[in-house]
Formats: sequence, C-alpha cells, structure tokens
Amino acid sequence: MKRDTFLKQFGVGVFGLVSGKNWNKGKVKDASYLLEAEHFTNKGGWILDTQFYDELGFSYLLAHGLGRPVENASTTITFPVEGEYHVWVRTKDWVPGNWEAPGRFRLHINSEPIGKELGTKPSWDWQSVGSVKLENRQALIELEDLTGFDGRCDAIYFSQDPNDVPPNEEESLRQWRYNKHGLPDSPQKELEFDVVIAGGGIAGCAAALSAESEGRKVALIQDRPVLGGNASSEIRVHTLGIKGKREDILSQLDTPHYDNGSPEAKQAEEKRHRNMEAAENVSLFLGHSVYKVDTDGNTIRSIDALELETGIRRRFSAPVFIDATGDGWIGYWAGAEYRYGRESRHEFGEGWDQYGELWSPEEPDNRVMGSSVLWRSKEKDQPVKFPDVPWAKEVAKNHKATSGEWYWEYSDNDVHQIDDAEDVRDHMLRAIYGSFANAKKEPKNARLDLEWVSHLVGKRESRRLMGDYIYTMNDAVESRTFPDTVVTEEREVDVHYQRKLRGYPVDFIAKAMFLKPKEEQYYLPFRTLYSKNIENLMMAGRCFSCSHIGLGGPRVMNTCGQMGVAVGFAAHLCLKYNQTPRGVGQSNISELRWLCGYDKDNS
Repeated sequence: MKRDTFLKQFGVGVFGLVSGKNWNKGKVKDASYLLEAEHFTNKGGWILDTQFYDELGFSYLLAHGLGRPVENASTTITFPVEGEYHVWVRTKDWVPGNWEAPGRFRLHINSEPIGKELGTKPSWDWQSVGSVKLENRQALIELEDLTGFDGRCDAIYFSQDPNDVPPNEEESLRQWRYNKHGLPDSPQKELEFDVVIAGGGIAGCAAALSAESEGRKVALIQDRPVLGGNASSEIRVHTLGIKGKREDILSQLDTPHYDNGSPEAKQAEEKRHRNMEAAENVSLFLGHSVYKVDTDGNTIRSIDALELETGIRRRFSAPVFIDATGDGWIGYWAGAEYRYGRESRHEFGEGWDQYGELWSPEEPDNRVMGSSVLWRSKEKDQPVKFPDVPWAKEVAKNHKATSGEWYWEYSDNDVHQIDDAEDVRDHMLRAIYGSFANAKKEPKNARLDLEWVSHLVGKRESRRLMGDYIYTMNDAVESRTFPDTVVTEEREVDVHYQRKLRGYPVDFIAKAMFLKPKEEQYYLPFRTLYSKNIENLMMAGRCFSCSHIGLGGPRVMNTCGQMGVAVGFAAHLCLKYNQTPRGVGQSNISELRWLCGYDKDNS
C-alpha cells in the first residue's frame, strides 16, 4: 500500500498535530515555546537523524556537510505573546578537546544571529544563548551551520521566565516534552492487523511479502524513511548469501553485487519500494520508531510507535509479532531471553586453534562484530581543498585512505553496539575525515573530493534473541540437517576481529576469518526463529537465536531474507490453525516447509 494512501485512511498530515492549539500551551504570564528539530518546515541541508531514538529518546538535526557548511534550516513559529524570551538550545560538542568544536552552529531569529556559537558543550545538554525581544508573535527561526562537520541540534526552548531551564535527565526530559506539547498519555491511533512486523530491512520486507501472499493484513514499521536496512541508499551494502527456495520473493528486495557504498543502491531501493508498495495488504509505516511493548504474561498484546516527524503515536495490535529490528528491540522490551557478546569457546565447542582468542575466547566477553560507516571520494577537474581536522587525528593517526569498505569497522569490549551507537558512528566519522585529510596531503590526491559519507552506522551484531534452539558454529561447519529446516546457506562462517588486537596502529580496521562447512550447504531450523519465552514473537535477521560464531554465516542479508520469508509464512499458519509459533513448529512444520519451498525429505 502506498504511504500517502495509508495517511489518508489512518493518519493526519505532517502538521496536523504540531499546529494544534495544545502545542506549547501555557499561561501568558510565563509564556514559552518548545521547538523540536523535527518540526523545522525547511530543513535545508540539515538531515533529521532518527537512528539513535531508541537509545537517546530523541531525534536531532545533523549538519552532515562533509566539511562544507550546509544550507540553513528554517521555520516560522508563532509565540503565545510578544516580549522578551530567554533561549536555550539542546546540542552537544561531539568531539570535545583542545581544538575548536567541529560541529559549531549559530541560531538566527528574524535573520539576526543570537548569542554565541553553539555545539561547544560536551555531552547532550541545554546551552543558553541569552534572550531576545520579540515585537511580533511570529518569528523566523534558522540554524546556520558553521563547519559542515556534523553539528547537531535536538530542540530550542523559549521562555519568558529566566529560571525556566529545561530538564536534561532522560525520563524527566521525556515527560517535560510531553507536557509542553500537550500530548495525551496514550496513542492517538489504535490499529489492528493480522501480523505486525518491526524492522523494514530485507528480513522484515520479506516477512511482510510472504505473509501478505497468503492474504494476511500486515503492518510493517520502519524507523527510517526508506526500506532495506543495510541495503538501503542510506548505508549501501550489497546483499550477500543465496536467496534459497523462494527467490521469487527475495528477488523483489535484493541488490546487484555493486561495490559497497555505490550510488547504485538507489536503483535497488526504488525497485524494493515499488514492490513493497504494490503489496495491497501491507501497510507501510515509515519514519516510525517503536518505543513500547505491552504484554500480558508471556504474550505481546500491542506495540506503540511514534511517527518521528509529527509526534503522532500509534498502537498496533495483532495475534503475531515479528522482530526484524536487528537489535532485537521488540523482544528486549517484551522480556525475551537474549544474549550479547561472545560465548566461551567451551560452551558450544566453538574453538579454532588457528585464531585462538580472536575467534572465540576462553571466558565470555562483550566483543561482537562491529559497525561500519561506508564512504567514497571522487576525482574532480580541479584541485579541491579539505579543511584541517585536528579533532580527528586522535582516531585516524597517520592512516591514509580515499574510500571505505566493509573492513572499516569499529568494535571493542567496552563499546556497546546499541547503548553506544552514536559514539560508534562518531568514532567512524573521525576515522574517515582524518584518514581522508591525511591522504589529501599527497599531491596525487589534490583533485579528490569527498563524494558521499553515510551518516548511519551499518551494524553486524548486537542482541541475539533466544529460541528453542541456539544455532552454533558446529551446526554450520558440520552441515547438520534438521526436520524443521526453513533456511539454506552456502557461504563460509565469517566473523571479524579488530586488527588493532594484533598490533595494527588504528582501531577502526577489521579482518575477517573464514571457516568452510564440510558440505556445500548448511541449514537453519525454524526453532531458531521464535522466542523461547514470548509465545507470539518470532524473529528474523541478525537477532535470530544463535551464538556469536553461529551468527557468522547466516548474518548476511539474503539469508536474513530467507528467515523473513519463513516467519511470514509461519505467521500465516499461526492464524490459520490458531497456533503459537512453537505450535506451528510442532504440528504444522511440513506445511511451513512446503510454503518455504522445501520437500518433506529436507530437499
């Protein structure tokens, strides 16, 4: 279903909420106005960065100009009354140190700069910019980027009370925002579906198409404006792995084998969107972030999602839910059992003497495969200057590069790929800008210019939700077969380590280790695709039930898409037979395997 068709049926326009009388309601004697970054009507060259909403509790505008200041963001607002307002801007210096902050910007009101430069305070906090006297209630608000290096603005608060400093603690700030905007305690819209899927990557899209092909009414909730996850035009990783038995479904979603970071990702994305929008029983909820899961015992009743640009909250109810978020957010909030990090080599017998601790540790730890930020440069007709980036030197050191590939990756035992995701992205940006600045010092690179740097992290591994079976290294390398096989793969078991662990001078370059299976193929059982303790939850993608090493082979996108196909069909069977996913696996596995393209003899 096309998204604009959905909005006509279920929602309101983008400004239907923010223009209402309850927005920033307050008494005239202490008039105030809270302007969220999402509500700038003209974002100019600034990007609305929503990827860390689950960790931070907010989205923000990002001046991602690759070293060139971006066009001003602007909007016109109407204050409750004229008069003097004290102004605070919520922002951060994303690389504090003995240098000018890289993300500096200015606030303009009615085309006049107000106060000092912003983006100069470590960690997210409110920066005071003094006061402004308004002779008219209507005012033009602008953000002027001064550097092109990822300045960021969460919100601007105006108050006639000089002591009305906004709170900064996460929960207090969230409740304060709700109160300022007059938001109701419960979602404004309640919707019912046969199947609700959170996560619009390849796995989530595949699940939606397979369930829809059996006549089921599907909600697909995606926190980005586009579909595809790591394969989207925002991240640009090509899809690897085989498409298995239902190539007819996955060929609607996959990519050609272009270079990672290639603009060809845009064409693949257009194909993906055409096919998803053509699925009449799939309702796409793009730009929605799930923030709450309601359970009754071990059963999910509903999930709540926020439309990030409007503030509209929607509640989604269904008999069956599928977690394709990658980070396992639905399972996490529902109380599903999960793992994070590397198991001891002894737990599942996953040691490999050739690599020792790099492959699997003696004792469990918090290391996982890291996240990447892809980038590329392009040669111009004339020499191109690139600014000095002293704030990147600490990370990049003397490393030189003119493009990035999959091995530009960051992970550490003390870095959490979910909780510290913004720091991981920022670390990679420093690596990119610093390495490119080093390369630009060589005469042969004088005409090179940064063409594209993703502002999103492409994750490989984080939470893994536990099912009735935990897939391990030995399942893959021994090519074990299962009576409930629903996924087939051929690629080697492939896990990464940071080269710094072997003395490499920088910490953002990884190396892959490959272990071949004994036979040509290996197989995943359906028992790895539903939660062991949440009765109506299935999972598809890198959050499926596996060990750290077990993830190494099936983690790529076509294989994750096969998982999506399987759980989408399983959701259909749950409804057809009034079963839980476990019940389908126990009583209806032959039919599920047949829908997935398998014969009864595991072929």
